[in-house]
Amino acid sequence: MSTQKPEILTVSQLTRRVKELLETEISYIWVAGEISNWRVSPAGHAYFTLKDKDSQIDAVIFRGKLMRLKFGPENGLEVVAFGLVTVYEKRGSYQIICDEMHPKGMGALQLAFEKLKKKLAEEGLFEPEHKKPLPLLPRRIGIVTSPTGAAIRDILHVINRRFANVHILIHPARVQGEEAAEEIVEGIRALEELGVDVMIVGRGGGSLEDLWPFNEEIVVRAIYAAKTPIISAVGHEIDFTLADFVADVRAPTPSAAAELVVQEQEALVQSVRQFQKRLAQGLAGHVARVRSRLALAQSSYVFRRPEELVRERRQRVDELRMRMESQLRDTTSLARRRLDHALRSIALLSPMARVRRAVGELQALYRRLVQGGIANATRARGRLAPLLVQLDALSPLAVLARGYALAWKLPERALVRDARQLAAGDSVEIRFERGSVTAAVKQVKEPSDG
Repeated sequence: MSTQKPEILTVSQLTRRVKELLETEISYIWVAGEISNWRVSPAGHAYFTLKDKDSQIDAVIFRGKLMRLKFGPENGLEVVAFGLVTVYEKRGSYQIICDEMHPKGMGALQLAFEKLKKKLAEEGLFEPEHKKPLPLLPRRIGIVTSPTGAAIRDILHVINRRFANVHILIHPARVQGEEAAEEIVEGIRALEELGVDVMIVGRGGGSLEDLWPFNEEIVVRAIYAAKTPIISAVGHEIDFTLADFVADVRAPTPSAAAELVVQEQEALVQSVRQFQKRLAQGLAGHVARVRSRLALAQSSYVFRRPEELVRERRQRVDELRMRMESQLRDTTSLARRRLDHALRSIALLSPMARVRRAVGELQALYRRLVQGGIANATRARGRLAPLLVQLDALSPLAVLARGYALAWKLPERALVRDARQLAAGDSVEIRFERGSVTAAVKQVKEPSDG
């Protein structure tokens, strides 16, 4: 029996050995599976599970790697991931830390292209109403491209051949690689600040990977936000990028973009000559018509004997003046007669006279009213005097004045007409001609017969 003491590991030590074993024996591998439980932390790291029909493994892709992906991961998407197989020591679970990830089946770049294209189209960035027209004769042309590529040589050759006196501003930018998109955006913004009339943004042909900077969202949004008209000239005629969809004009090649941005000098000269010829012909015709009208006017009666025309007009003016003065005198005389008649009518129908008559009538009516009132009052007083005498004779106060009194039983204040209404101890109120008293009944005497 062995006497050697067994090695006892802590959980942390065991976990560390398993981690070292996985990182040493398996290390970096490619693994295919379906994404599930996809979630992004506030720090920008993504945590998810890769699974197939029988097993699953935890996975993580950190923010820096996630931002470099050419597609948007989501639940249910089949992917191929490359990363380090290791152990997350805190939970003791094994996982893969992804450095790369690609969709399984469709290429990552093509998938990213379609998803971003759909997103931007739904936002309306590709709508025709946002397209700006190109200037007819631009004075300053801005170009964003590589200063060493074939594209810039083709553009300059075409512009110099067609319109050599145009001012060209070139903003050099990388058109391939991870930092190309930022440089393209910087070039667009810099040339717009310099006030160019039109811009060409592009490069020569290449693979989808080579042309990818022109599919980056920041480049598309920079073209959309620019106030200057932009021509997209990316790749060959069969190549399409998102920059082509958002640009104001899409040129199939850089050379075609140069042809679009400037007019043919000879065509412009011919157009100017045609306008000059049409202007000269029109001016000659107008001068001929004016001369014909002048000759006709010079041969007319007015120009041959103008003094006759003046004398005739003067005589006509004299006749009209005399007729006007005669009519004015007649009209004034008639108006004066009408005015005199109106003044006489007004005097007869004067409101003041009518008011004076009305005042006299009112005063007479007032006097009659006063006299009638006095007579009525006198007659009423005569009828009232006998009635007052009768009323005074029948008044209870007159009876009291002859020495009688009235008694009321208290507290109900009932008039006492019979001594039998009272009893000893009742209170009574006795009213005299002047004043009243309250008394208590001491004795009630029955009425005697006879």
